[in-house]
Amino acid sequence: MGDIRSILSQFHSKKKTKESDTQKAATGPLAEASLSNIPDVFFDDVLNKIKLTRSEITVLMFLYRQVWCRPNLYKTHGIGPLNSYAEMATFLHITNDELTHNLRSLENYGLLETVRAGQYFVRRYFTSALDIKYGQDYDEFF
Repeated sequence: MGDIRSILSQFHSKKKTKESDTQKAATGPLAEASLSNIPDVFFDDVLNKIKLTRSEITVLMFLYRQVWCRPNLYKTHGIGPLNSYAEMATFLHITNDELTHNLRSLENYGLLETVRAGQYFVRRYFTSALDIKYGQDYDEFF
């Protein structure tokens, strides 16, 4: 059995970081932790009634986050800002074909509606009956 000091010397402390690594982490797109409010109807109703794939959930959560958790002029209406398909696919780590397939699928489920290419109405599923059932006003998500 080797000397304990020689074994431990092979491992680097997590506390020691290079200055360049620290700068990269501080300037990256996710430099600060954030909190995103997503309506309860998504977790309690959508996920229970509709069997979505992982990538469909990812796309839908991305759009919900854009509408209610980022600066957006149309939050109260549930309309997301215009997206570039290529940038959105890159950000979500999926192909453009997979993205368009997922968007079409989410439209078929009635979870969103295309306003124009790259812009979506995500409150389509959130009817006034579901608003009353869950006791939520979606204006509180901004």
